[in-house]
Amino acid sequence: MKEYYKIGEISKIYGIGRDSLMYYEELGILKPFRDKNGYRMYKISDIWILNLIKELRSLNFPMKKIKEYLDDRNIENTNKILNEEIILIDKKMEEFAEHKKNILKRLEVINEANTNLKLDEIETVYIGKRKALKLNADIKKDEEFDFLIQKLQKEYENRFNILGKNNIGATFCLDKVKQDIYNEYKSVFCFLEEDEEIYNIIVDEGYYITLTYKGTYKNNRYHLKDMFNYIEEKGYKLLKDPIEIYKIDIHETGDVDEFITEIQMPVSIE
Repeated sequence: MKEYYKIGEISKIYGIGRDSLMYYEELGILKPFRDKNGYRMYKISDIWILNLIKELRSLNFPMKKIKEYLDDRNIENTNKILNEEIILIDKKMEEFAEHKKNILKRLEVINEANTNLKLDEIETVYIGKRKALKLNADIKKDEEFDFLIQKLQKEYENRFNILGKNNIGATFCLDKVKQDIYNEYKSVFCFLEEDEEIYNIIVDEGYYITLTYKGTYKNNRYHLKDMFNYIEEKGYKLLKDPIEIYKIDIHETGDVDEFITEIQMPVSIE
């Protein structure tokens, strides 16, 4: 067995890039010498360091922590560093469990949105107060909606997901609707859980005229007209701009016929 190995040989044996080996050298963890041709040469007696680095990196230890450990190795520090990793693993397991719970809930939402639907039926329902994150903006294209939702996510540190959520929507511009313009909106929003502490608006509780439809958004003009006629027939009064909630949209399916949207109109029924 050779006593010395070139950087290329070490890189191949350990599956470690040359840049990483040079970075370890920069940190002072590895100290290769130069042969007469200027090549970096690694002593076989130093190979144990790479074994240890590779194992600790597989446990997600940062290089700074690894260097500190290599500089001061003893049984006490070995026990300490491994116990620290157990704590990190436990924390990760809790995060994964919460993530799994969230995904299962989102799957449930998608399945519920596709079952027991009352499509194209106008109903009067009472809805309690709802916390939400809202971003005002003039929206004329679907791409603008997605951009603004991303902006809202970033502004509030990704406090909500998009895939498999049935609480994201947009607010119609009523003045535009009255002009038979049905694809312009004035804000985007995301309804939140009741126990959420960070929000920027509370949507008032009260009576809403609701209708759920399936298919392209272009059909909203017909449903809105039907809902306005219903409000007039009932003698109700529209209180604010209608909203549109995307139960199933482009994020869950590329088939427009599978889109599910709910329109809600806040009204006074007295």
